[in-house]
Amino acid sequence: MCLGEAAQETGGAAEPWPPEAAHRSTWRYRVTMLSLKLPQLLRVHQVPRVFWEDGIMSGYRHPTSSALDCVLSSFQMTNETVNIWTHFLPTWFPELESPGLSKILRTAAFTYPFLFDNLPLFYRLGLCWGRGPSCGQEALSTSHCYHLFCALLTGFLFASHLPERLAPGRFDYIGHSHQLFHICAVLGTHFQLEAVLADMGSRRAWLATQDLPLGLMGTMATLGLVVAGNLLIITAFTASLFRAPSTCPLLQGGPLEEGTKAKLQ
Repeated sequence: MCLGEAAQETGGAAEPWPPEAAHRSTWRYRVTMLSLKLPQLLRVHQVPRVFWEDGIMSGYRHPTSSALDCVLSSFQMTNETVNIWTHFLPTWFPELESPGLSKILRTAAFTYPFLFDNLPLFYRLGLCWGRGPSCGQEALSTSHCYHLFCALLTGFLFASHLPERLAPGRFDYIGHSHQLFHICAVLGTHFQLEAVLADMGSRRAWLATQDLPLGLMGTMATLGLVVAGNLLIITAFTASLFRAPSTCPLLQGGPLEEGTKAKLQ
């Protein structure tokens, strides 16, 4: 019902709503809507003594806050909000100070996993080359060389943006570096799998003399245990996101007994 209709029903003139009152009402509405979504803050006597900070009397988050409450509390004024943002915002300082490093960091994100994953192969090439039939060139597949070549070529294309840099506009649809990057990545994966199969074949006899054969059932059982263990870990940590922690003795009590007693003293 608008003010004019209310005035007609009461038989009197509608009094204008002061702008200050409208502003206060709008502000209160926004604050109310915001407070409905943000977690409640506590005073010092409402939290266990282990969480007390000397001289800090208010703005404490609940000791058993859920993961969602912790995220939301970053956007409300608590006694930790400034601490959070003074650490988070400076993480962008290197990007703002040296934007050119972003290209290097993105390239390193590809290079580091490649080097780490291929350390066993590099060790084998560097230490075992030519030292015997079981640990030398005879035991290495050419697929290893093809895989390394494709991997290095993939990184080069990703970083250099060739050939489109040499002839802008000529490779907009066919032949630009991103397409070549994907082709080399697929070929590298193919040769990597071929190299793994070649290694399995060349070392099968040696492995058979060193350990008992695992067999299909043993392989499936091991795989099943690994999958079950991973699913169990994922389930446990996912479930913890939907409930507040309540098993720590330091967090037990009403709101909260130790703090209340200290306040009364």
